[in-house]
Amino acid sequence: MVDILVESVWLGPLLWFALYVSDYYLTIACARMYQAQDAIAFEGSYESTPLFQADVNALRRLSPRFVIALIASTTYVVLVQQIAGSMPWLYLSVLGALVLMEVTVHMRHLRNWFVFKYGMPSIQGRLTYARGFVLRMSAFELLSFAAVYLILFLATASLFILGGALATGVLSLKHYRLARRHDAALSAAARQGLLPQRS
Repeated sequence: MVDILVESVWLGPLLWFALYVSDYYLTIACARMYQAQDAIAFEGSYESTPLFQADVNALRRLSPRFVIALIASTTYVVLVQQIAGSMPWLYLSVLGALVLMEVTVHMRHLRNWFVFKYGMPSIQGRLTYARGFVLRMSAFELLSFAAVYLILFLATASLFILGGALATGVLSLKHYRLARRHDAALSAAARQGLLPQRS
C-alpha cells in the first residue's frame, strides 16, 4: 500500500482530499444528531477546532473556511510530493501524518455517531461535559492513538506510520493546551467576578 502511494502521482492527494471532505461532513452529520437530542451537552461548541466552530454550530454544508482549508491542504500534499522527488521518505512521513490523523478523527466520528444513533435510549437524565474536560478527554484519546501508532512504527519501521504518530501526538498536545487556556480564562473570570453564581 505504501509503495503504491509513492508510485502514484494522484493517489496520495486524492486519499487526503477524500478523507478531509469526509471528516467535515461526518462532523456536520454528528453535530446535527447532537443538536437533535438533549441527553448529552458539551459546554461551548460540539466542534473542538476553533476555526470551524461557527460553521459546525450553524450546520453549514458548504463552508468557505472548509473549502479554503481543503484546497490549501491538498495543494500542500501535492507540493510536498513534488519537492520530495528522490526522497520518498519525506512524502511518506507527511502523508502518513495527515492520513493517520484523519483516520483517528474518523474513528471518533464513528463513535459519536453510534452514541447518538443507538445510545440515547440507554442514557437516563442529562450529562453535561465542561469544556476543559472535553478538551482533556480529546487530548488523552489522541495521545492513546499516537501511542498505538508509535508501537506499530517500532514493529514495522514505516515512516508513514511514524508521521501519523507524530501528528496525532502534536494534535493531542494542542488540545491539552486549549484545555489549559480555557481553564485559565475561567479562573481569571472567576477572580474578576464575571462568572454567574451557581445555585
